[in-house]
Amino acid sequence: MEERAAKSRFKSVCVFCGSSYGKRESYRDATLQLGQELITRKLDLVYGGGSAGLMGLISQAVHRGGGHVLGIIPRTLMCEEITGETVGEVRPVANMHQRKAEMARHSDCFIALPGGYGTLEELLEVITWAQLGIHDKPVGLLNVDGYYNYLLTFIDKAVEDGFIKPSQRHIIVSATNATELIQKLEEYVPVHDGVVAKARWEVEQVELNAALQSELAR
Repeated sequence: MEERAAKSRFKSVCVFCGSSYGKRESYRDATLQLGQELITRKLDLVYGGGSAGLMGLISQAVHRGGGHVLGIIPRTLMCEEITGETVGEVRPVANMHQRKAEMARHSDCFIALPGGYGTLEELLEVITWAQLGIHDKPVGLLNVDGYYNYLLTFIDKAVEDGFIKPSQRHIIVSATNATELIQKLEEYVPVHDGVVAKARWEVEQVELNAALQSELAR
């Protein structure tokens, strides 16, 4: 197991997930399994900074196992999503856009656990960034008990009807358990048919972050 961890192409993993637990025990079990997989592979966790629901569960699991945890959360959501003691490093930011940009900047890949509108919005944005060539980091769905089956069916329909290129269908990888999913992410080969220069995007993000930090300091 140590040998496998040493060969990981990643240093940190961004996890999108709900600020609720959901109604199935399997969602909690999958979250804890993912946390253990990150610890085993010596991977840092980057997440949305909340202490409630699956967000709190994954952060606590990784922190208890000795892993580094970075939570990034807009100041306006701190009262809503932080409902107890937080763990690791919590970094407040000005708004949702900066939250996503910072989470992406500090991560080498993305994993979505079950969640609601916020999880879907974060997931679809990083998929779109990959489609445009803004980044080439792998994006994975932890499809617990078929939670994301309908989303995957929708994407397949969009490919069939000509709204998504067949090559871009493979931006997303999915699996039913954390071990298989992370292995698929390790093996992922990006498709380079985007339209935005990655270098230019990174320059713009530096400029944006500087402006937002100035706004926070006021």
